[in-house]
Amino acid sequence: MNKIEVGFQEICEAYTRIKPYVVKTPLIHSDKLSELTGCDVWMKMENLQPIGAYKLRGAMNNMLSMSKEDLARGVVAASAGNHSQAVAYAARMQNASAIVCVPESTPINKRESAIRYGAELVVYGADYAAAEERAHEIERQQGRKFVHAYESPETIAGQGTIAVEVLLEKNDFDAIIVPTGGGGLLCGIAIAAKAIKPDIKVYGLQTDTSAPWKKSFEEKKLNNDCLFIPSIADGLEGEITWPNVELALTCVDGIIVVGEESTKEGIKWMAKNHHYMIEGAAATCIAALLEGHEELKGKRVLCIITGGNIDLDKFCKVCEAEYPARG
Repeated sequence: MNKIEVGFQEICEAYTRIKPYVVKTPLIHSDKLSELTGCDVWMKMENLQPIGAYKLRGAMNNMLSMSKEDLARGVVAASAGNHSQAVAYAARMQNASAIVCVPESTPINKRESAIRYGAELVVYGADYAAAEERAHEIERQQGRKFVHAYESPETIAGQGTIAVEVLLEKNDFDAIIVPTGGGGLLCGIAIAAKAIKPDIKVYGLQTDTSAPWKKSFEEKKLNNDCLFIPSIADGLEGEITWPNVELALTCVDGIIVVGEESTKEGIKWMAKNHHYMIEGAAATCIAALLEGHEELKGKRVLCIITGGNIDLDKFCKVCEAEYPARG
C-alpha cells in the first residue's frame, strides 16, 4: 500500500476550496460536562452539517479536486454510512452521477439519505470490506472515479479543515479528542492542529468492542487481531489499514479506548443536557470525559462531535436505559 502524504498546505487549500459548500459549524462550551469532569470542555458540532456529519468536508474536497472528465464519468464510493451520504450530496452539488456501495449492516436512515441526495445505492456484503470490493468492481467496469472514505490525501485534507476552522476561532486548547474509524479525520485534524499549535495533544477514540487502532498505534505496526463486536458506534467498527496508521504515527499522540456502555451513556447525556441527538461515534468524546482518562484530566479539551445520524429506534432504546449516576 502506498504511503499517504498530506501537509498543512493541502489542508489550507482544501479549507478555501470547500468553504462555500460546507457549514461553519458552531463551537460550543459545555458548562455541565466541564463541571462534572473537571475539564474545560468544548464541542465542535459537525452533526450540524447539511448531511448531519463531518464527512461532507472530505467528499466535497474530492469532488472539487476532480477534472471535468472525471466528473463526467461519475463517482463511486463505499461506506458504512455517512460517507455514502456525503458523496451523494457532493456529487449532486457538482452535477455528477454517484453510486454508493454499503454493507447490509448500514442503518436504514443513512441508506435513505444517500438515495434522497440522488445516488444509486448498492447494498452488498456483510461489512465495509465487501462493500469496498464491490465499489472497486464498479470503478473498473464503468470507469468511475473512486472516492475513498478515509485513505486518500483529498479526503484527509478535507477532514482536516475542521481543525483550521476551530483554531482560527479559538486556539487555546490543550487536547483534541477525535472519534476514529479509518483514521482520515484523526490524521487530518492532527496535521492541521500541530501546524497551528505544535504543543497541542491529539488523541483518537475507539470503543472496546472494536479497537485495532490501540494495538496498531502502540506496536507501530498494523494489528487487526482484536475483538470486532457490533457497536453503538457503528461508524468506528471494523479493521483498519496501514497507510493511515503510518501517517498517524507522525502526528497523533495516542489512542483512548472507551467502554461501550459509556458510549451509550454519552448519547443519552448529550440529549439530556444539550438537547442534541448524536450518533455513537460522536458520543465516544463524552464517554472519554465521563470515564476520566488521565490524558484529559484538568485540560481544556475540544471534542469533535462527528455526526448526528443515529437511527431513531436505536436512539430511543439507548435513552430508555439507565446508566451510572454521573450527571
